[in-house]
Amino acid sequence: MTEVTGQDAPAVAVSGVDKAFATRGGEVHALHAVDLEVAAGEFVSLIGPSGCGKSTLLRLIADLDQPSAGTIEVFGKPTRRARLDHDYGMAFQQAGLLPWRTVAENVALPLQLHGTAAPERRARVAELLEMVGLSDFADRHPDQLSGGMQQRVAIARALAESPRLLLMDEPFGALDEMTRERMQTELLRISAETGAAVVFVTHSIPEAVYLSDRVVVMSPRPGRISEIVPMRLQGTAARTEELREDASYFDMITAVREALHGHASVVARGVETR
Repeated sequence: MTEVTGQDAPAVAVSGVDKAFATRGGEVHALHAVDLEVAAGEFVSLIGPSGCGKSTLLRLIADLDQPSAGTIEVFGKPTRRARLDHDYGMAFQQAGLLPWRTVAENVALPLQLHGTAAPERRARVAELLEMVGLSDFADRHPDQLSGGMQQRVAIARALAESPRLLLMDEPFGALDEMTRERMQTELLRISAETGAAVVFVTHSIPEAVYLSDRVVVMSPRPGRISEIVPMRLQGTAARTEELREDASYFDMITAVREALHGHASVVARGVETR
């Protein structure tokens, strides 16, 4: 079999992955026989009940932990190599900004750590702050920003080294509903502009439907992929706020909800099953 690397490789390829943790009460199986492929430029959400292994899978892709069995590749590379090559950026529920650094200094941190020259660093930070709409806040500190603004800084920081993949673990979970919806639309714009693939963990069915090309539904622990629901939405080439009122949006919410509850969905005929 010919190895696929570089631009032709999928953003993420997960094959036969298991993950078990040793605890005082015995071994806990977090994931079992997980197979998943995410195409370059694709937006995929992981959804399932608490404890189903969504965040664990994300951590394995990010090389923050190792699978007990199976393999994971990022753009055709082992996860360790992809991490060292800065092929992905990460954003979490908490923005994780350094309070003593300004907005610009927080965004510049990955570039600074990897030895990017100061003029190039300043140009890249200015570009990123313009992309996330925070050019006027470059000299502010995190405690002077709203929660949504802090998350935009975190996304800009994750994009600092132009990764081809974004790994996001409930980045909008702590935001109020209005800010969350604005951030969802902002993320779609940014992912379209950068062309980055996104693997996005969420507990929110409407959020997963609005953002995703496909929604990966996971079963209770040990986490397995029970269904992969492709989003059949009107106007998917340019998602706008109007989509939230479209019948196809509500149809897909129903499809994902039924998949979560283990029922066959009439709306989502042709759903891939695992």
